[in-house]
Amino acid sequence: MILDLYIFNFVNGFAGKWALLDNVGIFFAVYFGYVLLVCLVVFLFINHRKYWRMVVESFLAALFVRFILVEIFYQIHFKFRPFVGNPINLLIHYDKNQTSFPSGHASFYFALSTIIYGYNKKAGVLFYIGSFLIVISRVFVGVHWPLDVLAGAILGIVMGIVLNKVFKKIHPLKYVEALKK
Repeated sequence: MILDLYIFNFVNGFAGKWALLDNVGIFFAVYFGYVLLVCLVVFLFINHRKYWRMVVESFLAALFVRFILVEIFYQIHFKFRPFVGNPINLLIHYDKNQTSFPSGHASFYFALSTIIYGYNKKAGVLFYIGSFLIVISRVFVGVHWPLDVLAGAILGIVMGIVLNKVFKKIHPLKYVEALKK
């Protein structure tokens, strides 16, 4: 798609010009997801009783979307990464044999953010912002097309909404709650 290429060239065009910006982009693309996961664990220390379901459900939803649904997409359709056959500014090493559509990072972190938003709006917005920084950085460093991260984000959000409703309806963790009493 021409628009996908245009947006990619615009975002990735900033890479390789300033060392500080490159390092910030690499940090968000590779490491910032771990910061979000640590923040999720911090909720348990703040108020275990209030947030344990949010933490468990958001993590389960993110894992399901990334390692089940995205893997199904990967088996159905292969899409080359931007650095395969294109002169770009690639800032991190990545396997050219891995498909790029949809973005696993986007699906994971947006599903996580959606479940968190269902429990705590302010924290959810902050997690959405963090998720956006991760995925735009994945385009910036040259490992994803914009459409990859958009599709991953949509998949994560939609499945986060669906799983949030499922969790509230069937309450799969009620057995764990019963054991705690």
